[in-house]
Amino acid sequence: MKLPERINNLVDSFSKVPGIGEKSALRHVLSLAKWTKEELGDFAVALNELAELKKCNQCGVFADEDICAVCSDIHRKESTEICIVESITDYMAIERSGQYRGLYHVLGGVLNPLLGVGPSELNIDKLKKRVDVLGIKSVILAIGPSVEGDATCSYIKSVLSDDVNVDRIGFGIPMGGNLDYLDTMTISKALENKTKM
Repeated sequence: MKLPERINNLVDSFSKVPGIGEKSALRHVLSLAKWTKEELGDFAVALNELAELKKCNQCGVFADEDICAVCSDIHRKESTEICIVESITDYMAIERSGQYRGLYHVLGGVLNPLLGVGPSELNIDKLKKRVDVLGIKSVILAIGPSVEGDATCSYIKSVLSDDVNVDRIGFGIPMGGNLDYLDTMTISKALENKTKM
């Protein structure tokens, strides 16, 4: 069935979003086609405003201003702890937990020489400067367990001063998880990260 070019163009655009295939994109476009002109206008404006989105000059999180709400928070500014995350979604997950009240640094990926991702692409020099200037005493590495993630954590630890305490978040069995359903790597990490009772 031949569809109007406007629909096909929008389906192509939606298909570029990770996790959305051609069928899902078509469903979204057909759903949008039912919206009023005003609703579509508001949606278009919201999409256009993404082009103006800023990132915090200090930690790299999306922000309305040059400095994000976390970095400008007076209580967090005084923190001597910084949590290093791979992505903004990781930052959001930790913030949602409500358990961490320190500063953040978003790397934007992990070291991967095969893909041309080195320390300069991850702003590790900027991280080192922040740690030194802010007098950070404790660094939490909240980076996923993978070969690249492990290499990134090792590299970050090697460039920081020996005075800085470096910890990595624990990995292993999720709450309510059953050993029967877990893969061997998850069980290995759980055993590595065991704690005394």
